[in-house]
Amino acid sequence: MTGTKLRNIGPKSAAWLRQVGLRTQEDLEGVGAVEAFIRVKRAGFRPSLNLLYALEGALLDCHWQQLPEDRRAELLVAYDAAAALLPPPRGRPAAGPVTTTHTEREDDAGPSLNLFDSPGGED
Repeated sequence: MTGTKLRNIGPKSAAWLRQVGLRTQEDLEGVGAVEAFIRVKRAGFRPSLNLLYALEGALLDCHWQQLPEDRRAELLVAYDAAAALLPPPRGRPAAGPVTTTHTEREDDAGPSLNLFDSPGGED
């Protein structure tokens, strides 16, 4: 961001915002906190949700930790809804659900030997 320094927006966040074309407070006001957060994420940066709250706090001129819990929840719902409408990032498939498979072996009667264990106990 250039010109006036916005509350809650540090140098790293300001650089991210500049990278996505949000250079002034008016630019941020024009798109809102959720859209600005989505733009930063879509640009490949890895912001935490604190940036979303910081952007909203900057727009409301309050510290991001002073945002009421219900407003934070509204921001998350708005972000989830907006993010669901976006196409998957180019060059990468959409992430699928993560599954874990556990298998049991019939020979699990005793402890298994690790790569560096010797069958005779201690060396």
